[in-house]
Amino acid sequence: MAVLSTAARQSPPWLDGWETSVPDDPTAAILRADALMDQAGEARGAAAARYTTEEQFREFHLLSALAAEASRRAVALNPDDPNPWVTRMAAMLADGHRRHDEFLVARNEAVRRDPDNFEAHLMTVTFLCKKWYGSHEEMFAAAREPAAAASAGSSVAMLPLLAHFEYALREYGFVTRSSSLAAKAAYFRRPEVIWEIDGCAAKWRGAGEPRLIGRGVTLRHWLALANYLADHDRAGTKALLTQLRSYLGSTPAYGYFWVQQAEGFHAVWQWAR
Repeated sequence: MAVLSTAARQSPPWLDGWETSVPDDPTAAILRADALMDQAGEARGAAAARYTTEEQFREFHLLSALAAEASRRAVALNPDDPNPWVTRMAAMLADGHRRHDEFLVARNEAVRRDPDNFEAHLMTVTFLCKKWYGSHEEMFAAAREPAAAASAGSSVAMLPLLAHFEYALREYGFVTRSSSLAAKAAYFRRPEVIWEIDGCAAKWRGAGEPRLIGRGVTLRHWLALANYLADHDRAGTKALLTQLRSYLGSTPAYGYFWVQQAEGFHAVWQWAR
């Protein structure tokens, strides 16, 4: 779904044709909502608020509102699908100060339909992190509680790694990125952080080697990055990267520590080898 929504944003005519041919197709409806949300994120950009223009914020709010409207239609067309609720959660990033309770309602609707829905829990960690609308305490709870409840092999087990990335980014250089890498790495070398990384990875692998598709790629990158920052399990990291080969894809977590994602991936590769 994520791949197709990106394709719809980049080249809309095929989705336009789908919607014209089958107006009430629920899959086309959620793809439209996701494509609008992708456009909203692109309009805002990835810079901190102080470096984001008023025009960027206006476009972000407008496109987020359109995505929310489209997600409501997708819910009506397929009430059992958790994905439209996740899109609605993402749309609230544009106005989260006034919509905290509404966000939690949407989160509950998504996980009621799919308790281990990674995207729903990922969006919750994002919304409740300190750089958006929450605090470190709320963010870690949003990551650790579903991770503890998740079944062995679930991608949700790895969410505390994202919380650690967010914490290090906020506390040890939100703007400076790579120039503050040493301080961020020192945080990851704390014994309790390494212990949690290892515990998450063990549970994620508890049902056998995770598939090398979708979030299986993302989470291998997360684990490789966390190990690099902690200077921990070099051999295991090399094995992870051997599975990934040269595939970086879109892994925003590298951008928490380097200006360019590829620069971070290369640094981890060099260390692992």
